[in-house]
Amino acid sequence: MENQLNFITLYQFKLHSGKILDINLSYQIFGPELFSAPVILVNHALTGNSNFSGEKGWWKYLIGKEKIIDTDRFTVLCFNIPGNGYDGNIIENYQDFITSDVSKIFLEGLNYLKIEKLHTIIGGSLGGGIGWEMLAVNPGLTENFIPVACDCQTSDWLYSQCLVQKFLLEQQEEPLQKARAHAMLCYRTPESLNSRFKNECLIDKELRKSEDWLNFHGKKLAERFSLQAYKLMNQLLMSIRADRDQLHLISADIHLLAVDSDLFFPAREMKETYQFLISNKPNVFYHEINSIHGHDAFLMEYEQLTNILKKVFNEK
Repeated sequence: MENQLNFITLYQFKLHSGKILDINLSYQIFGPELFSAPVILVNHALTGNSNFSGEKGWWKYLIGKEKIIDTDRFTVLCFNIPGNGYDGNIIENYQDFITSDVSKIFLEGLNYLKIEKLHTIIGGSLGGGIGWEMLAVNPGLTENFIPVACDCQTSDWLYSQCLVQKFLLEQQEEPLQKARAHAMLCYRTPESLNSRFKNECLIDKELRKSEDWLNFHGKKLAERFSLQAYKLMNQLLMSIRADRDQLHLISADIHLLAVDSDLFFPAREMKETYQFLISNKPNVFYHEINSIHGHDAFLMEYEQLTNILKKVFNEK
């Protein structure tokens, strides 16, 4: 059952930039009360939020009663990235924040809730990047870590795509719509779009179905997301840089879960991270989703995701 939004205030929190702020951190908990069951932390992606389960949950096919992440067995927690707007709070000076700041804010949130050990940290895309940063600081925090469609550092390719996003977000007219249209072409693949739209047109609108689809996603995002929040999330995606030298110290079983057609965090890069870790850390595992849909497959290929996650949640 969906829980209410809860709030923590972290006073005088010092950012990597040197700025000192009071941080409003909100979160939701699904399943049993804290300390009555193993705790799983879900880190949301760029346009996600703490509402991951229930009727409107963005990962409701994976998390909930009798789902692979069963809220009868686990207490499932998710913090909102401060400034994502879901809790009504916006951060104006988004340039002051990088991903490591968010990871430390989440660690402080766990400390406030007196959670010393997690069963699992799981996060997709940006959420997985935050997880890497958290464990680089506190390598003994969790028993399992599942970074989904993400790597421990922002590559030059990803940084460049985010830079284009930044340019588009500075436009005077419809910045969110323009940025989202470009982003959708990074989240999906040519094969995904071509197989779906087949060069077909909407006669009444006199435009291609693919253009109408891009317009739809741009409009929908602008309706539910503020410009400042999107600028902040894009800034965070540009700044994932967990210290690779610290990753061998992570005690958790690490299950890297890639998408074979991902353009944002290519499977090849995640395999390279796996090879880097496995040389000194035997409890690292690599899994791959096969899909034509690219990065967004982690929000679409639920049957494959469920089968992979069984290796973590049913074999323990």
